[in-house]
Amino acid sequence: MRVLAGATALGLALVLPALAANGDTLQAVRERGFLVCGATDPLPGFAQQDADGRWSGFDVDLCRAVAAAVFGDPNLIEFRALRGEGRFAALQSGEIDVLARNGPWTHRRDTSYGATFVAASFFDGQAFLVPQSLGLVSAYELDQVSICVTDATGDLQRLREFFFENQAAFTSVVYEDVADLAVAYQAGRCQVISAAGRQLQAIRRQLPDPNVHRILPERISKEPLGPVVRQGDDQWFNIVEWTLFALIDAEEVGITSLNIESLAATRTPAVQRILGLNEDYGSALGLPPDFMADAIRAVGNYSELYDRHFGPQTGAALLRGQNALWSNGGLLYAPPIR
Repeated sequence: MRVLAGATALGLALVLPALAANGDTLQAVRERGFLVCGATDPLPGFAQQDADGRWSGFDVDLCRAVAAAVFGDPNLIEFRALRGEGRFAALQSGEIDVLARNGPWTHRRDTSYGATFVAASFFDGQAFLVPQSLGLVSAYELDQVSICVTDATGDLQRLREFFFENQAAFTSVVYEDVADLAVAYQAGRCQVISAAGRQLQAIRRQLPDPNVHRILPERISKEPLGPVVRQGDDQWFNIVEWTLFALIDAEEVGITSLNIESLAATRTPAVQRILGLNEDYGSALGLPPDFMADAIRAVGNYSELYDRHFGPQTGAALLRGQNALWSNGGLLYAPPIR
């Protein structure tokens, strides 16, 4: 692992081509008896461990859904926390089977590390966290404010461009690390924080009273997030892809973890197809006909998944926004199962 983590992306591709052979991942997972999921560094809502070492979060549940699709059991899974670009070496070397992390989908990540982004499971971008006391409901109302921001990943430059385009003014309070933003904000060194929405949500959840702070709805960058697999194994790519799509399509047609058993006698074709009642969409993937139903039983549909980790019960509800279904004005869209 130490050698692979330091290798170039090209070197990894030359050393490990056999690992991506079609069907190898599913076979390896079954022979091992459990799925290995590479999880993010702790990020509240997406992936975190409790005092007993148990993982939970949005990304964690996506991995549990894949385990349920493959084994019929979401608990046949192991999570490994990974940092930095080394996570791609772990994926390509076969140490992990799927990567669920907060790294956005970009051209470089999708083409240079022997990895392939499966689909967008969460749409995000640079946003603004403000105190409710400012009385703001839109980023376009921001003017003459001090903003804490990092000088990394282009956040400061995008901030300048946004305010220039809107003919508004701001004062930047620049830091190197996202963790510094929360400290500075609480200390009153700035009125607003600008960072990725997921990072702002993590900061907001850790504030003494999250409900007196608001994440404004606009996003000033594109940062789609989703599961990642090794390049070259089309079967495994399709398994992860259609497990995610099943959760999205299930929300669209009204299948939940609570009503799924009562739908066994349904006559609705779209529901029958997702549940594998009359047609077999699993065999082509090397899975049983009801693999999508097993995933939904395990974690619920997309709405249940989102509400569990970002809903009101978390103490810091995050509006669906871009992550609403396309039919509700969002970007969330899955191909039909037919």
